[in-house]
Amino acid sequence: MGAEEFERLAAAAERDDIRLEFIDGKLGVKAVPDGDHDEIIRFVMKHCLQQRPELWLYPERGLKVEAYRTGHARPDGALAPEGAFAGQGEWAAADQVLMVVEVTSYDSDTDKRDREDKPRAYAETGIPVYLLIDRTLGEVVVHSSPDSRGVYSHLDRYLFGKRVELPAPVGVVLDTEPLKGWVR
Repeated sequence: MGAEEFERLAAAAERDDIRLEFIDGKLGVKAVPDGDHDEIIRFVMKHCLQQRPELWLYPERGLKVEAYRTGHARPDGALAPEGAFAGQGEWAAADQVLMVVEVTSYDSDTDKRDREDKPRAYAETGIPVYLLIDRTLGEVVVHSSPDSRGVYSHLDRYLFGKRVELPAPVGVVLDTEPLKGWVR
């Protein structure tokens, strides 16, 4: 399936309860977030806005990812300079994105999608930081320093409750204690 064919399918399948993504040459379905998921994104957005007011965390922003496979992802949040997506369509270039944020869902595809496919796709695209908030494992995983192979060469894991310093170019500190209240 090519990028144009995916975009037509995604537009036709627009529903309130699912979102489509195209990563690693495979069509995927992303569940609509629950209330705790939304609170986690609000929490990250608040910290980013307070510490880096020139940036904005765009929720559910469609991005073109994977330089070699013309993938399309809709991360839970994309941190970029304010106005970075002006004039772009539903699927925007990711060249100004400093960080993508994903919060795990409680579905069967989370393991492969959020822990394997997306880190590779985001690294291949050159997005400097991938922040995974893993509700199942109760940890924050910071992927950084994408290399020429399309792999994040630096990975840090923090249990919920720890202070997390997001590396440059993000430069935001998260006190993750509140995350404990938004998991099952």
